[in-house]
Amino acid sequence: MIALKLIAGFVLLVLGAESLVRGASKIAAAVGISPLIIGLTVVSFGTSAPELAVSVGSALRGNADIAIGNVVGSNILNILFILGLSSLFLPLVVHQQLVRLDVPIMIGASLLTLLFAWDGRIYWWEGVILVAMGIGYIVFLIRLSRKEKNKGVLEDYEAEYGEENKPKKGKVWVQPLFVLAGLGLLLLGSSFLVDAAVNIAQSYGVSELIIGLTIIAIGTSLPEAATSIIASIKKEEDIAVGNAVGSNIFNLLFILGITAMVAPGGVPVNHTAIQFDIPFMTAVAVACLPFFLHGYRLDRWKGFVFLFYYLAYTGFLILKSTKNGSLEIYTDAMLWFVVPLTLLTLVGMMVQEMRKRRQ
Repeated sequence: MIALKLIAGFVLLVLGAESLVRGASKIAAAVGISPLIIGLTVVSFGTSAPELAVSVGSALRGNADIAIGNVVGSNILNILFILGLSSLFLPLVVHQQLVRLDVPIMIGASLLTLLFAWDGRIYWWEGVILVAMGIGYIVFLIRLSRKEKNKGVLEDYEAEYGEENKPKKGKVWVQPLFVLAGLGLLLLGSSFLVDAAVNIAQSYGVSELIIGLTIIAIGTSLPEAATSIIASIKKEEDIAVGNAVGSNIFNLLFILGITAMVAPGGVPVNHTAIQFDIPFMTAVAVACLPFFLHGYRLDRWKGFVFLFYYLAYTGFLILKSTKNGSLEIYTDAMLWFVVPLTLLTLVGMMVQEMRKRRQ
C-alpha cells in the first residue's frame, strides 16, 4: 500500500502540473501575453506547483522536515541532475542574462535561506520577505523581457509557447477547467505522497529529512526534468537552462516563502539541514557561476561533473541514513580529494575566462 500510494502520488503530481501548465499557458497566450513571459513566469510557476503542494501540505501536517527537504533537495536535483543529464543530450548554451542576473539572484536567495534558517526556524515574516522578493523578481523579469532583442532566445520561446500554444477559437473556456483539474490533482497527489513518505520514514527508521531530500524531491521535480530534457532534445537550450535556474528561484522565494507564511509558527528547520544540506545547496548555486561563465556553455564534461556530485551527495545521504561504517572514509575522500580538485577546476576555469576577455 505504501508503494502504491507513493507511485499514485508521483503520477497525480505530474498530471496535475501538466494540466495546470497547459491551461494557464494557453489562457496567457489567448490574452496576448508574449511567449517569453509565459515561459519565464507561467511555466516556471507551474512546474514548481508540485513542490508548493507537498511543502505546504507537509508543513500544515507537522512534517516540517519533508517540507524543507523537498525544497532543498529539488534545488540540488534541478542543477546537478537535471542540467547534468540535459547537457549529455546536447551541450547547452547559457544566455548572458542568466549569468548576470538569474544565477546571482539564485545565489542570493540561497544565502538568504541559510540566514533565515540559521536560528532553527523560518518565521512567517521571513516568508513574507521571500515572497515579496519573488514578486519583485517577476515584475523585473516582465519589464526585462520587453527589452529582449536576442533573436535566438525569442525564437526558442516562440517555438515552445507561441502561436501553436494558443487555444482554438471557441475552446478558450476549457482552459480554466484544466487549471482547476490540475490544482485538484496536485492536492490529492501531495496528500498521497506525504502519507507514503511518513510511512516509509516510520517503517525503515529513515529520517523524514532524507526522504524529503531524495524520494520526494525527485518526485516533485519530474515536471522540471521533463521540461528541461525535452527542451534540450529540441535544441531549445535557453529554455533548458533557464527553466532549472528559474525553478530554483521560485522554490526558495515562493514555495519556501508561502510555506513559512501559512505554517503555524513558521517552519522549523532540522539542525542537519542547517549544517550540511542548505550549505551544499548554496555551494551548488555558487558553482553555477564559473561553470556557466566559462564559454557560456554547459558542455558534456561539465554535465558529467554535475551528475558525479549528485551521485556523491546521494551516496552520502544513503551511507548516513544506514549508519554505514565506511561513511568516515567516504567523507574524508570527498573533503580531502574531490572538493579541493573541484575548487582548483573552478579557479582554473575563471582564470581561463579572464584571459580570454583580456585578449
